[in-house]
Amino acid sequence: MSAPPPPTPKHLIRSHAAQVNVLHISDDNERIYSGDASGVVVVTSTRSLRAIASWKAHTDGLLGVQEWTDRVITHGRDNKLHVWKATREPSRSLGGSAALPGLQTPELCYSMDVNALNYCRFSLLPLAGEAHRSGEREALLAVPNLVESSLADIWTLPGRQRLHAAIGKSRQETPAQDGRGIRNAIGIIMSMHLSSVPHPHAAGRARLRLLCGYENGSVTMWDYTREDKEASIEGIGWAPLWTVRLHVESVMALTVSVDGTFALSVSADHLVGRYNIVEADSATDPKEACSAFKTKHPGNACVAIKDDGRVCAVGGWDGRVRLYSTKSFKPLGTLAYHKKSCQCVAFARDQPRPSNSEDEDDMTEREKAERTRWLVSGGQDSRVAIWALMQFGKT
Repeated sequence: MSAPPPPTPKHLIRSHAAQVNVLHISDDNERIYSGDASGVVVVTSTRSLRAIASWKAHTDGLLGVQEWTDRVITHGRDNKLHVWKATREPSRSLGGSAALPGLQTPELCYSMDVNALNYCRFSLLPLAGEAHRSGEREALLAVPNLVESSLADIWTLPGRQRLHAAIGKSRQETPAQDGRGIRNAIGIIMSMHLSSVPHPHAAGRARLRLLCGYENGSVTMWDYTREDKEASIEGIGWAPLWTVRLHVESVMALTVSVDGTFALSVSADHLVGRYNIVEADSATDPKEACSAFKTKHPGNACVAIKDDGRVCAVGGWDGRVRLYSTKSFKPLGTLAYHKKSCQCVAFARDQPRPSNSEDEDDMTEREKAERTRWLVSGGQDSRVAIWALMQFGKT
């Protein structure tokens, strides 16, 4: 019996003229956001598979893009972070067209100056409950420190007030000009993930955590331990819960599962690092809760975890996207389309939030179910490939 033919993309997005750096799928699975090395962001409808917005968001390449309620955050190499009013696909009942001519350009709400030396994208933590202060504090935003790239800052949105400054300074003996000082062996921050956990002693309160991947291949979980002050400066109050170095090269990408139980990292080496966060937080030796899986393919640029936490996708410098079980790291398949390096990957939502689309009847339930199995990949070839994955059983 012959082997099945290799999978081919369901659709190709050819809206970019430069290398595609970043990808994001909205929480309702209705829009694909893609950003390229020239600063252009394109929003593509997952219904019509046509662009509904395209604009020059930055004067340099994109580091990150993310939809946040009715806003879109873009982060560029031009040391700017912009927040835009989100665009939606025009209703066809009103005669709206999603054809390329007449694409929408979102309205700019506000901007922030950031440090983009690291090539490290922002991390967003939307707030709810008591932590949500209408008008001034609706989310927290982690970015590299404005001066030293080995440190991190946390800002409020939309208030744009710096809540925590220079996270990581507590372990530096001598300040480094750009995070590359002789005394600073860890190097600059390459990737970060901001989260919160329930407070161990106070019901209804939460403590902030910041997971950082560094230039020397290590990953550190920072924990804010002070209870008397909500804000901090010079990294005071931030303590490293654990540090593990699994890679011999710089961490190129770091991602955390939706439930926050584990993280994965990739690098220029052939390893995929897995960090069991819950176990590492309480382990005597955090290394026992972390493991490095050897693959046969060195040079990886990006990694994403499916919402169910069972499958991950790793994009390689050879243009391939490789799927693995997150538990056993058994290879599940290889997606080959990009002729050059695969720079970014993103999974659709398993359980998308209800859509506000007026064209709800355009898609059948079967089509919506298939859309939850989509994976998108972007590469140096300026293409975005949409893949419809099979249903994976127990991996």
